[in-house]
Amino acid sequence: MTQHSRYCPRPGTALRTPPLAPSVRVPRRPRARTARTDRHTSCTRREAPGREDRALTVDSLNQLLLFSALVLLVAVTAVRLSSRSGLPSLLIYLGIGVAIGQDGIGFSFSNAELTQVLGYAALVVILAEGGLSTKWRDIRPSVPAAAVLSTCGVAVSVTVTAVAAHYLVGLDWQAALLMGAVVSSTDAAAVFSVLRRVPLPRRLTGVLEAESGFNDAPVVLLVVTFSSMGTEHHPWYFLVGEIVMELAIGLIAGLVVGKLGELGMRRVALPASGLYPIAVLALCVLAYAGGSLVHGSGFLAVYVAALILGNGKLPHRPAVRGFADGMAWIAQIGLFVLLGMLVTPHDLWKDFWPAVLVGLALTLLARPLSVLTCIGPFRMPWQDQVLLSWAGLRGAVPIVLATIPMVADVAGSQRIFNIVFVLVVVFTVLQGPTLPWLARKLRLDESDEAADVDIESAPLDRLRGHLLSVSVPRSSRMHGVEVTELRLPTGSAVTLVVRNGTSFVPAPSTVLQYGDELLVVATDQVRDAAERRLLSVSRGGKLAGWLGAAGSTALRQ
Repeated sequence: MTQHSRYCPRPGTALRTPPLAPSVRVPRRPRARTARTDRHTSCTRREAPGREDRALTVDSLNQLLLFSALVLLVAVTAVRLSSRSGLPSLLIYLGIGVAIGQDGIGFSFSNAELTQVLGYAALVVILAEGGLSTKWRDIRPSVPAAAVLSTCGVAVSVTVTAVAAHYLVGLDWQAALLMGAVVSSTDAAAVFSVLRRVPLPRRLTGVLEAESGFNDAPVVLLVVTFSSMGTEHHPWYFLVGEIVMELAIGLIAGLVVGKLGELGMRRVALPASGLYPIAVLALCVLAYAGGSLVHGSGFLAVYVAALILGNGKLPHRPAVRGFADGMAWIAQIGLFVLLGMLVTPHDLWKDFWPAVLVGLALTLLARPLSVLTCIGPFRMPWQDQVLLSWAGLRGAVPIVLATIPMVADVAGSQRIFNIVFVLVVVFTVLQGPTLPWLARKLRLDESDEAADVDIESAPLDRLRGHLLSVSVPRSSRMHGVEVTELRLPTGSAVTLVVRNGTSFVPAPSTVLQYGDELLVVATDQVRDAAERRLLSVSRGGKLAGWLGAAGSTALRQ
């Protein structure tokens, strides 16, 4: 007997759409079961006589694992190629998906609903990694500007892009508004990957990181709202109030889960270090699910919770971030490959020039206007505004959002998806590799800025202390500082130095160098003070005590 999943009903029954989030449901218009249905969902079955669904067997599992392992290995190898060429790796992952799809190897995949659900799951992991790796002290001064840019800036971008899509491409107003909303979100994965290669000033990286983490939430709500136009009639102020309410609930959910999670992780000593990364990522997912269940923005909740956890005094923080980074890579690879498989390449050519026109309007008009409108009042230099305008990178998020009108069966949704796909590919090729060049031309490249040391804390529960593992990277001002000049608080001491693979117990006059690994033992009472002192010396050198906690910043002023 054929088994039917929750969202694949038995023949003859209505097709039920899975909720995008508990707080948002996209209405599904009545439609006949035609060939067009098959383009958007694989639930419609056209089986040969006598053919039945087969359950997953060990042999099919082995084939699936072999296929997945090969795809992952090819994708991982492609990262090196992308780092050398300067092209974002997402393009290679999309290419792998296209090569696997029906115009390549011939694997047919057309389930937009499944892509949307898996895309949401991948975005949760990507946003969690972004929050865990973002340093609050870097983005704190930029949060007001980023908040305005990710709300009012999104409204400006949607309006301008929608007008361009309506008059230049000929889309009706619903499709044009959907187009504007879908492409107005900057992609966290794309922004974070580029910022790792471009040493920008902290005021700019703070705005870009915070904006990419914040703007997914309002954009998702706008896309869902525009997808329901014609089936639900609400005044504009009702929709604005609903968006504000869901953002507020998501923010509160993220704060609650993040704060309580940080408190619990610091007080509970787990029996194995490998459990800490799992617990932290579970807390991030809990924030998303909990925020969504109380009709809030789950995406905002997961980013805020991850931001709090990533900046808390958690044990094994580098291990936590490394685990989240690996999970985010897997999510990105799987998501981009899946999106590449969903697209039909031979259908894209007719939408190439419309995509270019919409992309030019977005990149050269909508994005600069939104930056000028929202960032201008913060008195940022014109060079910063130029770079922010060019750094509005798109990635997987717009393509995932383009599946929402497909699932809702909005008229012209397939064309919207094709245009968005081409736009993301073309303008990622254009913007990604040129961003470092533009930063140098605007004299915003800060490759010589002092780097912080990496500190990992392992709790010594029975000894009531902590073992701090400190890595001294290049550009850290701890280079050339003697151990005694660290002036660590009483109750902490440098017990071991590892240099070029050789371990030794340092003397007070031992001079620290780039690449050194230090083991610092600190009691519970002075652990935080010892960590603050190490970070202060890394930024300001041995005079950091007189220059303040910021060290180098105070020196430049």
